Formats: sequence, C-alpha cells, structure tokens
Amino acid sequence: MSLAEFDLFGLFIPGLLIWGLLALLLTGLLHRGLDRLGFYRLVWHPPLFDAAAFVLLLGGVVALTWSFQ
Repeated sequence: MSLAEFDLFGLFIPGLLIWGLLALLLTGLLHRGLDRLGFYRLVWHPPLFDAAAFVLLLGGVVALTWSFQ
C-alpha cells in the first residue's frame, strides 16, 4: 500500500493534500487553544508563529504516517 496517493472512487488524490488538510486542522485547534491561554500576547508575530506551527505539524503528520507503513 502506497501512501503517496489515495484512490477515491477512481480519483487519485495526492497524499500531501490529505496530510496538509489534517495539519491545517491541527494548527487551527492549536491556535484556538493557545489563544484561550493568552499565549499570543507573548508572541512577536502570531501569523509567522502559526505558519511555523503548520510546517512542524505537517512534518509530524507525514513522519507518523510513514512510520505506520
């Protein structure tokens, strides 16, 4: 089984798209939780922090997915 692409009723979807959507969802949840804690008052540039969190979470999701293969 290859995780490079997913077959959805004959439509091939790239795996990075699925992983990116999952990472985006996790980034949104992280943002919401950190915002409630008031963490963003300590961050110099919140959008830059969110972009870095997305990249880190995307790398984590991909690494976890490949470790289960």
